[in-house]
Amino acid sequence: METYDLIVITGPTATGKTSIAARLAAEIEGEIISADSRQVYRKMDLGTGKDLDDYIVNGKKIPFHLIDIAEPGYEYNVFEFQRDFFDAFLDIKSRGKRPILCGGTGMYIEAAISEYKLIEVPENSDLRKTLLTKTDEELQNILVSMRKLHNTSDTSDRKRLIRAIEIEQYYSDNPQIPSETPKINSIIFGINKPRDEVRERITKRLKQRLETGMIEEVELLLENGVTPEKLKYYGLEYKFLTQYILGEITYEQMFSQLNTAIHQFAKRQMTWFRRMEKKGFNIIWVESYEEVKAQIV
Repeated sequence: METYDLIVITGPTATGKTSIAARLAAEIEGEIISADSRQVYRKMDLGTGKDLDDYIVNGKKIPFHLIDIAEPGYEYNVFEFQRDFFDAFLDIKSRGKRPILCGGTGMYIEAAISEYKLIEVPENSDLRKTLLTKTDEELQNILVSMRKLHNTSDTSDRKRLIRAIEIEQYYSDNPQIPSETPKINSIIFGINKPRDEVRERITKRLKQRLETGMIEEVELLLENGVTPEKLKYYGLEYKFLTQYILGEITYEQMFSQLNTAIHQFAKRQMTWFRRMEKKGFNIIWVESYEEVKAQIV
């Protein structure tokens, strides 16, 4: 059986990725590298779905990386992720352990395994002035026409759309920039379940998190100086709960709109993964841990 440098566990939200990755790590002496764009933040636990209990398997704590590494309010980006991923990956390998990349942020998954080096891109004020005159739809069309790692599943926010176009334009204008990363022999498992089951899991999980302190979590972030604008930037739970706390929407509106937004987010995640497949990434779609284990252990 082939031995892989990296095992990737990905898929849409609420499909049990972390639990599967942790069980596999316990079986093969592995360590988990998170590929979640919001779980990097400290004190943002319920809203990001960290589910840290999942990292304990048969009483053993599974080591994890790239969780709780940035302060709330900071805008951690894909360039930093790629750098931090390779640091964690090489560290795990150097100790004879097996890295497992787990998460649902498609842009981060691609940054890790695409062999395409990302660099920090300076702001382009002239380009931004031009882009600010465009509608959101026009910006999305521009981005889709030029994307490498970017598409609209992770860039529904206008500010992010403009930044993504700025990045792509920089690469186009500077083709001489070194663009390769270390080659990694990876296997990718996509965790997916029947659509009705995913919808039920999303709604049930949202109710549980609201009942166990998610509103209080966002209130504390606001009290500690994280601005409403920053929280809304993080999207989903933080956006709608901030609106509710500020009195902009009712509790019923918050729950209904947030529940719908998470379902839509899961669909956008699947769109990203399907596009990855069209680019040549082989994703093995499974529903259970046993299916993953059969191909690895």
